[in-house]
Amino acid sequence: MTTEAIFQTQLIQKAWEDPSFKAKLLADPKAAIKEVLGVWIPDHIQVKTVEENSNEFYLVIPPDPSGVIKSEAKEKAMW
Repeated sequence: MTTEAIFQTQLIQKAWEDPSFKAKLLADPKAAIKEVLGVWIPDHIQVKTVEENSNEFYLVIPPDPSGVIKSEAKEKAMW
């Protein structure tokens, strides 16, 4: 499990257990994250918090790594 996944799991668990933290996480996620995890997020990073309900599903598409990762590795497998 990545550090990001661990942090995300901790934040979700805290939000389920503490309604006031959940409200703060939805209103001001950077402040809530700093308060609970001690993690400071730089100003140029935007954090969006949304709450799913039982009939919704959010799919987050990360940035295309081809513009970030330069590699000469060849693909070894294909779908």
